[in-house]
Amino acid sequence: MNALNIEILAIPYFPGVAAGILQIGMQGEVAGKIVLIRQNEVTSLIKHPAAIIVVEAAPFSHTMIGLFGLGVPTVLLTEQQAAMLEEGIELLIDGSSGLISSDLDAVPVAARFTSVLQPGQAVIMADGEAVNLCASVRRASAASNAKDLGARSIGLVRSEFLLPEHGQVPDRTFYHSAFRDICEAAAPLSVTFRLLDVAADKIPPWLPALDAPDQSSGLQGVRLYTIEPVKSVIEAQLEVLDDLSGDYSFRILLPYLTRLEEYDYWLSRVRSYLPALPVGAMAETPVSVLDIRHLLDHADFVAIGCNDLMQGLYAADRDRTELRQYLDPYAPVLFRLLQQVAEQAGSQLDNVKLCGMLPEIQGVLPVLLGLGYRTFSVDAPFIPHLAEVAANVTRAECETLAKQLCAVKTTREALEILRLPTDRPPPFLCSDKWD
Repeated sequence: MNALNIEILAIPYFPGVAAGILQIGMQGEVAGKIVLIRQNEVTSLIKHPAAIIVVEAAPFSHTMIGLFGLGVPTVLLTEQQAAMLEEGIELLIDGSSGLISSDLDAVPVAARFTSVLQPGQAVIMADGEAVNLCASVRRASAASNAKDLGARSIGLVRSEFLLPEHGQVPDRTFYHSAFRDICEAAAPLSVTFRLLDVAADKIPPWLPALDAPDQSSGLQGVRLYTIEPVKSVIEAQLEVLDDLSGDYSFRILLPYLTRLEEYDYWLSRVRSYLPALPVGAMAETPVSVLDIRHLLDHADFVAIGCNDLMQGLYAADRDRTELRQYLDPYAPVLFRLLQQVAEQAGSQLDNVKLCGMLPEIQGVLPVLLGLGYRTFSVDAPFIPHLAEVAANVTRAECETLAKQLCAVKTTREALEILRLPTDRPPPFLCSDKWD
């Protein structure tokens, strides 16, 4: 029996409910346990615990996003909240609400989300509107899992996470195997390959430190494509995609574009290898999304990278835990920006896909649906949960919600509209309480 009476409202991160003994750190067997770790321990988490608690994490960081592949209930805590927990206590974790409780009957313990979607099938909202839940993946096994979970397509292959053994520079032979494996695992789904997207928070071991980006909003994405060894890697990717284009259905995505001229220039380079494949633009900065109307006139499609967009909008590095309070996923100004983007896209909004964590955050998907967005690329384990959310709302309900959020001034007002707790410390607050 627990000696402590625990009830903490943490930040929900991955949905689901689980119960188990609390273990602090990664030592020993974690199966069936609730593990409490810090962000620097995430990369060592290989086996699947029952649930995960992460202390003082940067929710939008590439390190934390890697947790989604485990598909286990996850919540985020502050240092003050973590101090209330003792190793060995039995806890219940609800990754949907953020609840951590010593009352093991507080919420029914449920199995992991399972999908009733068939691969390639759209989700149908309560009033018949179609929503496309595509999957963002890093490897062939994730593509296979996405298909099993009913992904509409593979909306984004993060090719920078495909790494050869021993840290050598990836070449044509490596990519031929890696890209083919992903296409085979995803078949018959279409696949969107994002060309190499190196940035300060995801530097591969083969990139010499001298050439590596040293900060966010620096040398990244297409800005590195003329610099060796990145130039040779991009050429290898394009040559392999040309080789595979006759056997599989896929599209190409150019990362971190800020100006229309950049897209036109790199499109001409891609076309010299792949003259017929659709080529999209990834808009990840305020300047690129605000020019979306012109970008859509030139590009075959546009993918908005919400994680980096928020980083640029709030001027806060998404991987620095001390800045996490600035990356506010409920700020009305964020939704007003996305409203403006949707209005500028007009009839071409169907060619816009939202990528990143934003649609996965509690309460946000209906708002995005209300703004008119219908295609999302999310981490595959979220697909069943988001499909359930989308299937239980109507267009009218979502539009009303979006209109209300865009009209208010503060995050607290937005949380009240979404009927979410205002006394829970969201990612954008340092303290435990509002007041």
